[in-house]
Amino acid sequence: MDRLSEQVTASKTVFNGRLIDLHVDTVKLPNGAEAQREIVQHPGAVAMIPLLDDGRVVMVRQFRLAANKITLEIPAGTLHGGEDPAEAAARELQEEIGFKPGKLVRLGGHYTAPGYTTEYIHLYLATELESSRLDLDEDEFLEIEMIPLDEALRRVDNGEFEDGKTMIGLMMAARRQANGA
Repeated sequence: MDRLSEQVTASKTVFNGRLIDLHVDTVKLPNGAEAQREIVQHPGAVAMIPLLDDGRVVMVRQFRLAANKITLEIPAGTLHGGEDPAEAAARELQEEIGFKPGKLVRLGGHYTAPGYTTEYIHLYLATELESSRLDLDEDEFLEIEMIPLDEALRRVDNGEFEDGKTMIGLMMAARRQANGA
């Protein structure tokens, strides 16, 4: 064990859900003491920046109960057990915005809140989009909005977006586009 790592010595599952599980783990700290950590197990997710040929980003507006508000976000979705993230990205684009990507470029990814959840979001730039059928999940209600990338970035700079994956994804996509990729 290195000088910062914690070692799990016991784990108790306190909730098993459709999307997440909650564990209370007992850990041995680097100094030998014990502590408890509450960890939300999440299968991971994908988020895409769908960029049309004219420079507009296809975004989704939807109600988010946890935030108790309607948000404007890049399309995203949860990985299905063992699913390849690129395949999940293509699936989610079809389901949420009715487009198939001609090209998917992985931009990277991030942990949403590593202090308490295992959720990792894989980010993709989706281009060469081809219109397809919209295939929303039965519990999804959303509206599609298309915004020029520079306008979306202005909104990031002005603090108009509160969703982390949207801010990170838009900035990474803009940087990739500026570098000619």
